[in-house]
Amino acid sequence: MRQQVSPLATRPDAPAPPGGEGAFEALYLGNLNRLVSQLYLVTGDLEEARDCVQEAFSRAWLRWDRLQREADDPVAWVHRVAYRIAVSRWRRAQAGRRALHRMAVPPDQPGPTPDAVTVATALARLPHGQRAVVVLHYYEGLLVTEIARLLDLTPSGVKTRLLRARRTLGLLLADERPAHPDEEAHRA
Repeated sequence: MRQQVSPLATRPDAPAPPGGEGAFEALYLGNLNRLVSQLYLVTGDLEEARDCVQEAFSRAWLRWDRLQREADDPVAWVHRVAYRIAVSRWRRAQAGRRALHRMAVPPDQPGPTPDAVTVATALARLPHGQRAVVVLHYYEGLLVTEIARLLDLTPSGVKTRLLRARRTLGLLLADERPAHPDEEAHRA
């Protein structure tokens, strides 16, 4: 079972509301499960209901002094805000689905080739600086001077990184390369 954590614990820098934390804590702990259950019946998604109620309680915490003074029923305010948050999220999701249906279905993209996976794995083993210059030079087609300007390096620094990266990639890719059938025949 998920442990209930007060929104007070997530915002240690937030100012304490008038009337002390106790009143808000009591409101939170006394109504959290009921509000989540009610919103779950509306949304059909327990995590979505929890998120909406937590967001509503966070907003209540930020306005707690005003809510205590002006709201007839702070619980009703939190419930109304949580419901409105859920409706807004649902509307955004619906708009996204409608936009997706208006767009043409993209053609299926083939997955990466085994060679591309091997190269990506080898690139991942390079230090970040070397990987960046290799990708910019060989995949983006940038010149050494453009890479130097982009990464705030000297052109000789870019060349050094390219040289070291090529050496390392040569070793890494040589280890990954499957033996050619003709090479197997010569070895036997």
